[in-house]
Amino acid sequence: MRRKDTLPELLAPAGDMECLYAAIEAGADAVYVGGQAFGARAYAKNFTIDEMKDALTYCHLNGARLYVTINTLILDSEMDACVDFARELYEIGVDAVIVADLGVVRRLRREVPGLELHASTQMSVHNSLGADFAYDAGCERVVLARELSRENIRAVTEKCKCEVEVFLHGALCVCHSGQCLFSSLVGGRSGNRGECAQPCRLPYDNGYALSLKDLSLARHIKELCDSGVASLKIEGRMKSPDYVYTVTSIYRRLLDEYRDARNEEYRLLERVFSRGGFTDGYFKSNLYSDMLGVRSEGDKENSRAEAHGEFSPRRTTVKAEVRIALGESSAMRLYYVNKDGREVSALVAGIAAEPARNAPLESEDVKKRLSKMGNTYYALSPSDISLDLDDGVNLSPSVINQLRRDAVELLNEAVRKNRSEARTGADGGAPSTACCNKDAYSDKKIAYVYDSKTLDRLLEREEFNTYFDVAFAPLWKLDELKNTPNGVAIPPVVMEDEIDEIRAMLKAAKERGVKYALIQNVSHIALVKDMGFVAIGGTRLNVTNSSARDELCESIDGGVIASSELLPIQVGDLGLCAVVYGRIPLMLTERCFIKDSAGCDACCNFSLRDRKNMKFPIIREYRHRNQILNSTVTYMADKPQDLRKLRAEAYVFTTESFSEILEVIYNYKHQNPLKNGTQFRRMGRRDFKKQ
Repeated sequence: MRRKDTLPELLAPAGDMECLYAAIEAGADAVYVGGQAFGARAYAKNFTIDEMKDALTYCHLNGARLYVTINTLILDSEMDACVDFARELYEIGVDAVIVADLGVVRRLRREVPGLELHASTQMSVHNSLGADFAYDAGCERVVLARELSRENIRAVTEKCKCEVEVFLHGALCVCHSGQCLFSSLVGGRSGNRGECAQPCRLPYDNGYALSLKDLSLARHIKELCDSGVASLKIEGRMKSPDYVYTVTSIYRRLLDEYRDARNEEYRLLERVFSRGGFTDGYFKSNLYSDMLGVRSEGDKENSRAEAHGEFSPRRTTVKAEVRIALGESSAMRLYYVNKDGREVSALVAGIAAEPARNAPLESEDVKKRLSKMGNTYYALSPSDISLDLDDGVNLSPSVINQLRRDAVELLNEAVRKNRSEARTGADGGAPSTACCNKDAYSDKKIAYVYDSKTLDRLLEREEFNTYFDVAFAPLWKLDELKNTPNGVAIPPVVMEDEIDEIRAMLKAAKERGVKYALIQNVSHIALVKDMGFVAIGGTRLNVTNSSARDELCESIDGGVIASSELLPIQVGDLGLCAVVYGRIPLMLTERCFIKDSAGCDACCNFSLRDRKNMKFPIIREYRHRNQILNSTVTYMADKPQDLRKLRAEAYVFTTESFSEILEVIYNYKHQNPLKNGTQFRRMGRRDFKKQ
């Protein structure tokens, strides 16, 4: 348990330096930023390495930490560059990086072991089992999914090994983070690669059924403080400096005064940015339609009215000790005392003074020149300079100026590296070269069948049983089946208060003779441990590189199905399985849109229609969560050259009837194309570009 006994850290976003100045001015304890690549906000201004150094200096001078996002999925061709980037961040003194890809975690814990890692919300951690997996993998902190209730947040914080961070304020994705493929597979811009086109903000069925209001937990500050979370995070790296300042300053006051927001503070938060108000529905477990909201012209006008103007950096008062002596190297020590009471200093040597031919150096003139801090973050008063100056000596103005500049640069470096080191455990030994268990995996055909009645009929058909080696049923539907499949799929989301029920279901499945378990979240690994299942990793694990594959295959003995964003050749290079048929799930939502939109009688017979008249079926998941499926199926039967690249094939049957599934099997056996006029798509996101 890593509970926070003091106030939680207040973590603010910054898309550029002015936003960073605003965050520090408002009282942020830490700031998170993105670099020019590998961040989940590819269209923010973001920071170059030189700007990162500048930001880091400023944060550390003001007692704040700086975190950098490396929270996208990475390809093997990019991994070395990603690790080099992280190493450079560590060397300049960045306090932590926020990571989403298990392959990145694996490489960094071996190659940059001193760098502190935080597991991004994109890693889809919903419970203490997932948090402990991330900790054991090398992460000091976990950013929990936004969908957790107050009770589950507290339970995870009390049970898990690592620090816990939760989102406090800002935009909400309607889909569980790390589980959205809508923008990628439909629009060609991958949210998992930082390019989200925000399809959830578009109209469906003449309304905005997927657009959520922004989150605000301003009325729950005392509960959050008491929960033991380590950090409270404000979303907004695409937001303005005014937004960053106003939101951060309000939460700073609320935390310092240990109280919930008053009505006037809540209204100010709404004015600076909202989508028709805020929601705390997930936190309170009130998942109703009033969570929906869009940004109106009135909202935009309110935001413009709250502008504060430009934000500029504050200066830190420093002191100096200077010696200029005949025949000795001149020396300057520049120092200050940080918020922890520790002195941070830099000592620099320069050219020796010479005998003055005419006018010797005067103390006041030297101090005046040394105190000209110019465009730096420091303020040095002549009265704060202790000068030991020999009589009758001279140094040129340029030499004195250079002494000052060198001292400032060395102090900047000392400030940047003034941080605590991360733990060095969980190094995992030498990188593995082994892939998945070939005997349990090669040439297998895997089916997931959502409908229990359809699966019951299929399990009685020879053509189904001889074609597929593994047939997965949803775990929560197993008791509806009279025939027993050899596999069960664990629900992709298992909250802390659902773990015991899922364990009981798994135990019952094992007693019925089920052999395989589909792992759809890192927390599932602990769920099935020691239960005797052969585990197969699902697409929701988002495997796009060999390091992530190897990390998972140390715990998953039956192989891994690659990310549905990869092309056949990319999957083949990884030696993995891929989904070769089916409606790929695009979104996994905590809210039940079926119930809200059409009532429970429409369960599994409901769809959303977009502005292009495309229909996206919605099916119910465990505990009334929803899966929004692609409007078209992935189809590869007539592409045998692509299928031969794969180690194994996976098929997803969701809306298909019994006869349609048998037809799919026939078509794949005979490499048949689909009938003319039938809409379909191929594997992968065709423009899956390098970062």
